[in-house]
Amino acid sequence: MRHVHFPAQRVARTAADSSRAALPARRLGDKARWYLPAAVSADFLGAAVPVGLVFEAAQQVRPVYCAVGAALAWTGVQAMRRRYASRVLGESRGVLPVVHDWLILIGVLAVARVVTGENTPRLSALGALLPALLITVACHKLTYRHLSAARREAHAVSRVLVIGEPDAAETVIAHLAARTDHPYVVVGVVPVGAGSMVSGVPVAARLDTDMPQAPHGDSAAVLGAVASHHADLVLVAPGVRIGGERLRRVVWALHDAGLELAVFPGLVEVSVKRLETLTAGGLAVLRVAPPVSRGVQTVLKSVLDRVGAALGLVVLAPLFLAIFLGIRAGSRGPAFYRQRRIGRDGAPFVMWKFRTMVVDADARKSELSAANENDGLMFKMRRDPRVTRVGRLLRRTSMDELPQLFNVLAGHMSLVGPRPPLPEEVAQYDEVELRRLTVRPGMTGLWQISGRSDLSWDETIQLDLQYVDNWSFTSDVDVMGRTLRAVVDGRGAY
Repeated sequence: MRHVHFPAQRVARTAADSSRAALPARRLGDKARWYLPAAVSADFLGAAVPVGLVFEAAQQVRPVYCAVGAALAWTGVQAMRRRYASRVLGESRGVLPVVHDWLILIGVLAVARVVTGENTPRLSALGALLPALLITVACHKLTYRHLSAARREAHAVSRVLVIGEPDAAETVIAHLAARTDHPYVVVGVVPVGAGSMVSGVPVAARLDTDMPQAPHGDSAAVLGAVASHHADLVLVAPGVRIGGERLRRVVWALHDAGLELAVFPGLVEVSVKRLETLTAGGLAVLRVAPPVSRGVQTVLKSVLDRVGAALGLVVLAPLFLAIFLGIRAGSRGPAFYRQRRIGRDGAPFVMWKFRTMVVDADARKSELSAANENDGLMFKMRRDPRVTRVGRLLRRTSMDELPQLFNVLAGHMSLVGPRPPLPEEVAQYDEVELRRLTVRPGMTGLWQISGRSDLSWDETIQLDLQYVDNWSFTSDVDVMGRTLRAVVDGRGAY
């Protein structure tokens, strides 16, 4: 893949935060104290109040007892699922895990209903529990936004000390610096062997190339580095010079001191759902499951695509007519625009869109090549002079993409997937970029909900590969839910 250029402000964040290592008075890893009481209160009251009101209206004999029972059951399910753990509070989990917990609650209360002989109408009882789901989701969104804002200011983060050979350590540091959707801030590095460090992160200590003769040599150096930089976590990038017996002694020393250690296995953008830890002859083995390519989930995806596209075309027919008339009235030319794109396994197809540009837009593209604002193979301009007035509105709301429902219905595209590239773009793809063509392209995907045209080419490819390797049916449902917010927000749509 092409060399990745990390955003300067994000790299600066890691280097600047490292200077705060000498400030031990306040633990930057602590989250806001109100997260836990807010989560418990929202869950308890979100279940108790609606259930109490509905059961009172239904003239149930013991509405208060039922309300308290439902609230205790909901908070109990959340506690058993470890939703109140400090490491979980405020973190983004999406809507689906909450729905899963809620379905467990329904099962628990269904059993309780049979045992107690409670006879409130089933639909009323189910409707009384729906606010608990919505309020819990809203509370998660609130704490997630607060935590994200805090982390942008380098608060509520974990101070990390990286250990590894210089090149490996630089790779880990650069990757963490390029993203802000994680709690790690590197405050120091312990290189193994000679070699310069260019990241700007302070070198807290340096280990010899070979294992020291003194059994506690490495341990003392690492523990000293942790103490001097007040690190919460030690992250090891194993290599030829640090592994096996040497790494085991460092682990012993850190654990004896009550400190945490994590090992970076060299994998990037692999979902934890695909990872499984095994042991073989005393060796710790990390198994990586292959991406989902067949089975029930792929059948469900196909059904969702075809049914969703058919329903969408029926429901949106009046909107299609209004857009059609608006385009024809705004500029001369057809209302629809057809373009040759590349689909799954490199198969070409004709993609449909509402026309948002002047008729001769393709002929004028070469004239604007010098004004391309994308750093990769795609052509993007914030103020493209070829876009019509109606087209600007359609792009802002993503309604120009709606005719692709025909492509989904025909099986050329999916509702969720990487964006379909142009043939001239694919002609310049390297081996890594070609991997995004192993699945059907989609109307929406990680690209659309993560910034769209504001993303760099490398970020776009990274998101596409993340989708290809970690796809699941539930992740598709989650992306479709988050797409609505991205469309309303309009960030990166031009």
